Amino acid sequence: MPFIIGNETFEKLGTVGSSTNLVVYLNTVFNLKSVTATTVVNVFNGATNLAPLLGAFLCDTYFGRYKTLGFASVTSFLGMSALALTAAITNLHPPKCVGKDNSQCVGPTIWQFAFLLCGFGLIAIGAGGIRPCNLAFGAEQFNPNTESGKRGMSSFFNWYYFTYTFAVMVSVTGIVYVQSDVSWAIGLAIPAFLMFLSSAVFFLGTRIYVIVEPEGSPMTSVAQVLVVAVKKRGLKLPQNPAFCLFNYIPAKSINSRLPHTKFRFLDKAAIVTEKDQINLDGSSAKPWRLCSIQQVEEVKCLIRIIPIWASAIIYHVPLIQQQTYAVLQALQLDRRLVHKVTSSTKSGDWLSEDLNKAKLDYFYYVIGVLGVLNLAYFLLCAKWYKYKVREDDSSVEMSKKGSVKHHV
Repeated sequence: MPFIIGNETFEKLGTVGSSTNLVVYLNTVFNLKSVTATTVVNVFNGATNLAPLLGAFLCDTYFGRYKTLGFASVTSFLGMSALALTAAITNLHPPKCVGKDNSQCVGPTIWQFAFLLCGFGLIAIGAGGIRPCNLAFGAEQFNPNTESGKRGMSSFFNWYYFTYTFAVMVSVTGIVYVQSDVSWAIGLAIPAFLMFLSSAVFFLGTRIYVIVEPEGSPMTSVAQVLVVAVKKRGLKLPQNPAFCLFNYIPAKSINSRLPHTKFRFLDKAAIVTEKDQINLDGSSAKPWRLCSIQQVEEVKCLIRIIPIWASAIIYHVPLIQQQTYAVLQALQLDRRLVHKVTSSTKSGDWLSEDLNKAKLDYFYYVIGVLGVLNLAYFLLCAKWYKYKVREDDSSVEMSKKGSVKHHV
């Protein structure tokens, strides 16, 4: 566990330390306009959050968590090193602004911007491999069927979130201070060095790791259910689908047996026809032609989660402003003032380059309204949900009489 926790700690220190202050770096060193810098940071954050979807699929299907983590750690180190070089080497960033109030600025050349984007790309690729694997890889080191394994796993999760919080605290204070007030080259080299330590610590523990071979991605099972349901859309469902459809659960499966629920059109993926073949162990010989009812119910769970997941999109809109416009406001803030007086004008850009002339209050009002609407949407979706139960679970569920709720 010490090797994995060490890897996690240094990785979080490096990742958070290199990404927290990016909008300031792009605005003050690369001379990008505030709107452009914000757009680049938002695209970078979006890429690092979408990349784990592909990374998780490749990990579960082909490479396994150990190889994926090793490759992603090295890739992240290279990306952070490239980012540090853009600050350390004069030819890799534009010259400083000159003139009154630094009003005369030259933007980056195509090659300077391309090198910067390469660094961002490598960091995003690294995030695509690290984020879906690090916590799961740590959990794989323990046997959940033994008391010592349960205690070890509990201890691992506690240390994981403690070190994560510690890393974020250090990064957004100490490392950001070095970047803004000491040197961007040193401030970006520190995360790169920490990511190097993360990679080194990870590989040092190779001999003692429990390495589990990839067994296939859950997304493949989801795709199989959708494809087979479309292929068999013309078939008629039996009167009692819960007992008449193909029902197979692997012997080593740790997933609980799910009860039959709605979205009956997906049940057609589990209809057995004369053309379908079943192996001696009871599994489907051609999973792209016949799926189990357990697979179908798992896809139904995923479908029901999507509305709740969608509500998190708007939830993160104000959070991301803490790294963009809130930071840009702080750069222009007159710290001698305690109160802010906003005067409304008939014309002007909401996101003007000069934030003193912009209408950020309107921008934040819109975000606030979206947040309220999102809360109402979330409450509406939550009204239809209740806790998932297993078929062999005899516990009493708390639900109102007459209400129609779905299983998750």
